[in-house]
Amino acid sequence: MLLTIDVGNTHTVLGLFDGEDIVEHWRISTEARRTADELAVLLQGLMGMHPLLGEELGDGIDGISICSTVPSVLHELREVTRRYYGDIPSVLVEPGVKTGVPVLTDNPKEVGADRVINALAGIHLYNGPCIVVDFGTATTFDAVSARGEYVGGAIAPGIEISVDALGARGAQLRKIELTRPRSVIGKNTVEAMQSGILYGFAGQVDGVVTRMATELADDPEEVTVIATGGLAPLVLGESSVIDVHEPWLTLIGLRLVYERNVSVP
Repeated sequence: MLLTIDVGNTHTVLGLFDGEDIVEHWRISTEARRTADELAVLLQGLMGMHPLLGEELGDGIDGISICSTVPSVLHELREVTRRYYGDIPSVLVEPGVKTGVPVLTDNPKEVGADRVINALAGIHLYNGPCIVVDFGTATTFDAVSARGEYVGGAIAPGIEISVDALGARGAQLRKIELTRPRSVIGKNTVEAMQSGILYGFAGQVDGVVTRMATELADDPEEVTVIATGGLAPLVLGESSVIDVHEPWLTLIGLRLVYERNVSVP
């Protein structure tokens, strides 16, 4: 089986693939100070609970594919693969790794590995032009042409960042639960904040995607809009432009990258 690891600024998502099927997944907090040995213990604890894997670290794992937006964690994961999975093929997404996605930006090295991986998975799953909206620490919008080219995107503060900022900078405001309020017109401070966050971000998504689709394709209706990321379910029911929700989009992309760089029997 293939172990895929997507390290984000806030959370790290792990997925276990049996062929093309994801059979298990985990979400943990990203901690930049964790050492390779600590990460190995964490991986062993998670995977040791799965019935298809053995009790020893690496039992049942045939390959590993990793991308990270946190350089210090990528460094430690590189050490994990060397020390604990040394006999297992591994792919760490970085410059030089074949993704099959041309990056048509002013400086391709600036584009996060996860955004390129999402573009690869999006074009693989839905063909044609697509826009990936990733609801993570930041809300990112990535445009992919009909030829599978990453043509650029947009970056906005994420939902949790906005909630934290309101609580920190508003004298009479506080952190709130991210959930749908009773109505758009809030009857108290908590509901007013929930309304502003939820419907404000839904409106942001609709506005950015509509403008982006107009630039991306002659017929914007041909553009598939894909939502992913841990906070996507919060906005799905309120946005009018999202066509499909793919919670494991990045993990699917990591599987595809692995297959492009390692000979898979």
